[in-house]
Amino acid sequence: MNDLIDDGPLSDENGQGSNAPEFTVSELSGAVKRSIESGFSHVRVRGEIGRVSRPRSGHVYLDLKDDRAVLAGVIWKGVASRLPTQPEEGLEVIATGRLTTFPGQSKYQIVIESIAPAGVGALMAMLEKRKKALEAEGLFASERKKPLPYLPQIIGVVTSPSGAVIRDILHRLRDRFPRKVLIWPVAVQGEKCAPEVTRAIEGFNRLTPGGALPRPDLLIVARGGGSIEDLWGFNEESVARAVAASEIPVISAVGHETDTTLVDFVSDRRAPTPTAAAELAVPVRAELLAWTEQQGSRLTSALVRGVTTRGQRLRDLSRALPRAEDLTRQSEQRLDQWADRLPRALVALVERRRRHLAEVSGAVRPAALSSRTRDARQRLDNLSARLGPALALGLRGRQREFAKEAARLGPRATQRLVAEGRRRLPQLSTQMVGAIRVDLNRQAQRLTAADRLLEGLSYHGTLKRGYAVIRAGDQVVTNHASAAKQPVLDIEFSDGRLEVATAAGSTRPTRSSAPKSQPSLFDE
Repeated sequence: MNDLIDDGPLSDENGQGSNAPEFTVSELSGAVKRSIESGFSHVRVRGEIGRVSRPRSGHVYLDLKDDRAVLAGVIWKGVASRLPTQPEEGLEVIATGRLTTFPGQSKYQIVIESIAPAGVGALMAMLEKRKKALEAEGLFASERKKPLPYLPQIIGVVTSPSGAVIRDILHRLRDRFPRKVLIWPVAVQGEKCAPEVTRAIEGFNRLTPGGALPRPDLLIVARGGGSIEDLWGFNEESVARAVAASEIPVISAVGHETDTTLVDFVSDRRAPTPTAAAELAVPVRAELLAWTEQQGSRLTSALVRGVTTRGQRLRDLSRALPRAEDLTRQSEQRLDQWADRLPRALVALVERRRRHLAEVSGAVRPAALSSRTRDARQRLDNLSARLGPALALGLRGRQREFAKEAARLGPRATQRLVAEGRRRLPQLSTQMVGAIRVDLNRQAQRLTAADRLLEGLSYHGTLKRGYAVIRAGDQVVTNHASAAKQPVLDIEFSDGRLEVATAAGSTRPTRSSAPKSQPSLFDE
């Protein structure tokens, strides 16, 4: 502001005799702006975030304060979207940027280019605040946690594919109960950690059960130990909400046993280590087999004891029952009585039937029989007279039906069906040829894919990259000691084989001087 300051005499109260220059408000504001921006072009400010405003423009306006002053700040939209730590009210941070002025309100402010929590204490305060907010929403409630499947068919793992964590998980699953594993590679620290882990969890949930890439029955979110800054990606709100909204049960295995992140609180189960997560995911196959055999033995023993006990009870009950001959004696006695009474009853019955027949025969006279015979003959004549017209009527109906069938089965109808079949024959032939071509193309594509897979799995591709296979007869030699014992070695390169004679038996084999980190050339 030196260009605006004049050391000449000042004017009096009425402004008479003053030689001070006059400036517009814009000129004075511009001079102040240039002075502040040139003197504070790059500053780092430590303070507590006060008011935070996020208008629709995407910019972020906030206040940095301490116990004696307040500094206005602004983060432009492009910078705000790339910040690893979003500003939150009450968080102590270190802001880096430049000072400038805002002429519209005659105030100065800092244009923030980066922002970071001021130490572990600030991170812990932010973590505690997020934890209370999510807990208030009920995301930590035990009733919303889903039970883990006892034996999942497919397990999804969200972690780095190059770390020791995935190897520990796969090794423990292979030891306990081998299962299919889908790995979604993500960054486990840094700015990309939170968005990639969020997308991985949401991506697993969007898979279709039983599809070409089936949806897992269980998810494991895993990472090794580290500082709170290294694990901060798993404390982001987006990751915690993705885990809470997951329809697939989630096991969190982030850090060691003493490390705690927000993912541990919202997940369905927390494992102290990635290895423990694999142990929670599947049971021990050997223990299941032993338990099954034990239960089978117990079932067999229980059946044997049950049969033995019931047999003994049956024998005990049989001793309390009366003898069979005692049960039939009364019936035998009644049968003897009825046998004695039967002849007399038959004689009496015959006498009654004879008397009844005599009474009935007296009532049957020749005139009555003649009358009944005439009535029957008359009914027969009536039926005979009706039988002829009925047969003629039925015959005419059958003739009409026969005529209809004959007209339907005439040569014209048959010729029409033959002509229709001839017209459809070329179309059906074309369709059949097209179907055969489609099937042949499909089989050709499958054969091509199988050929590419065979080429990818063949060890000849490895030989073309400069490796070689060493054999002694039909055996593959994989170390120096075995090679030194063979008199002749057969070395296979990508373009042919070469037999090499060794000095086996003449000198002791020496230890290979190749460094341990050098890749082996004798990989099958």
